[in-house]
Amino acid sequence: MNTPLGRRTRVLAATTATAGLLLVAVSGCTSSDDGGSGSKTAAGGVELVKAGQLTTCTHLPYPPFQSEIDGKVQGFDVALIDLVAKDLGVKQEILDTPFENFKTGAFLNSGECDLAAAGMTITDERKKNVDFSDPYFDATQALLVAKGSGITSLADAKAKKSKLGAQAQTTGEDYAKGQGFDPVSFESSDAVLNGLRSGQVKAVIIDYPVVQGWLKTKANADAFEVADNINTGEQYGFTVKKGNTKLLAAIDKALSDARADGTYKTLYEKWIGPYDETAASPSAS
Repeated sequence: MNTPLGRRTRVLAATTATAGLLLVAVSGCTSSDDGGSGSKTAAGGVELVKAGQLTTCTHLPYPPFQSEIDGKVQGFDVALIDLVAKDLGVKQEILDTPFENFKTGAFLNSGECDLAAAGMTITDERKKNVDFSDPYFDATQALLVAKGSGITSLADAKAKKSKLGAQAQTTGEDYAKGQGFDPVSFESSDAVLNGLRSGQVKAVIIDYPVVQGWLKTKANADAFEVADNINTGEQYGFTVKKGNTKLLAAIDKALSDARADGTYKTLYEKWIGPYDETAASPSAS
């Protein structure tokens, strides 16, 4: 987490991969005439940081919301923002950036990204630095342990003084600290799972949809189990630079349209799992 931000930022674009740099094709629609002529103004008067594209900051990997699959960045968040890009008449391009910048809105404020989409929980602290879209997903936390660990709940893990892991700068880490743990902080979701796999920690707390994705792999399902599912009342939102009302309105419209025409349900079932009707219209927090 101490590496300078500039050295860790990767552009994920529709191009061929070269040695030492991850370049990934991102789905999206074709640019509008305005975008092709160099205009940074998209449909609806939305101002973009780069002509012809909607630039999204994210942090990889975080399946099922965004991860590299078959040479492309894909996932639930990616698919939803593709809908926004389509409405704006541009294509989506993704920047892989450190997760800590999402709290501060650094890459939005510096003009490197139009929006951030990273399975990010809406919190009052984050609202001080960025503007959130309407909630698009209700999230819970899960406690994952190795099978046979004997840990049956978060309270049990605390009573047994089990070493707990969490992803740095996340609400899962914050929740663990609030419950009296001193969690081992891992930079990414992959590192969290590897920490559990290697025995560096005895349990991990992370968003339940991420755990669901992990357990779809037979090797993971054979090795690990959910010891506790914790409803923390969290909801995810996309973020824009404070005051970017036109882009925020475009995001909210795309989400509303997707719920109304069934697209949200289709994408939810593809990336998350069995559809819960209440997930289509989470209330704003």
